[in-house]
Amino acid sequence: MDHASFTEICLHQLKMSGVHEGEKLIVLTQGNDRLDYADAFMAAGARLGAKMYHMRLPAPPVVGAWAVGQTGLAAQPDAVEALKACDMLIDCVFLLFSPEQFAIQDAGTRILTAVEPPELLARMLPTKELREKVEIGAEYLAKAKVMRITSPHGTDVTYKLNTYPTVAEYACTDTPGRWDHWPSGFVFTGGDDDGVDGQIVVATGDILLPQNMYVREPITYTIEKGWVTDIRGGLDAELVKSYMEAFNDPRGMGMSHVGWGMNPAAKWHGMTPGEFPGGMGMEPRSFYGNVMFSTGPNNELGGPNDTPCHLDIPMRGCSLFLDDEPIVIDGDLVVKEMQMARH
Repeated sequence: MDHASFTEICLHQLKMSGVHEGEKLIVLTQGNDRLDYADAFMAAGARLGAKMYHMRLPAPPVVGAWAVGQTGLAAQPDAVEALKACDMLIDCVFLLFSPEQFAIQDAGTRILTAVEPPELLARMLPTKELREKVEIGAEYLAKAKVMRITSPHGTDVTYKLNTYPTVAEYACTDTPGRWDHWPSGFVFTGGDDDGVDGQIVVATGDILLPQNMYVREPITYTIEKGWVTDIRGGLDAELVKSYMEAFNDPRGMGMSHVGWGMNPAAKWHGMTPGEFPGGMGMEPRSFYGNVMFSTGPNNELGGPNDTPCHLDIPMRGCSLFLDDEPIVIDGDLVVKEMQMARH
């Protein structure tokens, strides 16, 4: 995408995020990654009269498995203080789950993560309608005490919801201390630490993240009192177990966040080999009617588990109930107030 086009979509984003004249914005990058993002955001912010800065961290060391919550800011306390002093941080590094992000949010800085390819950002621009529908979904979820997920493949799992807040992601942020991710479009919460029980069957065509791949053979998870006690299946189950074991951290078997996707602009088929545009898979997390469960850290929600071992698994064709009220049936949102025009 050329600079002028990229600047225009960043301008739309900043307007949706309430940026106005005199605000102080910092774009955070690392090494040589996403410098074109910084250029586009800087140009867009200047057009709105914001005070724009670019903070560029040193390139990270080469690492193996994706370890969430570990960032280059950990060794840069002065940089953290500077970010705490701005109105809005545009995170082109991916700070989520890190102590540094929590500290920046606690200081009142709002944060927007933008690490997906520009073409995907353009196709999944935030809209007022998406925000309205996602906020309605969050209201339903916040009031619920029990979530149950079922599927024709054998999933039947219950989450007790008495502990953690609900998070609405609609791809822009205009409230002090709020974080969001562009693109997105889903709601989630976490089950009680000892309150998730049952079985989840990840079916053919469901998606493993961060592996960025479709499941080929079913994977059966057994969950007891908030912990995965067994993972069974074929090659894909072995890949998941091997990945998790590489962290040498038993907390990776904890149950993390859970929720459903609401963005009709997001496509399920974008993970096809040769079509995956890069990034970290925000599109499959967001596609309309998916039910996504996660394993590993829950510190994003205020929980005690900060393991770097994290998997997100969006599933198709599931049904989700809140206090026995149907929300998603066979992969389709059935609450009229949440429904959007399908793209």
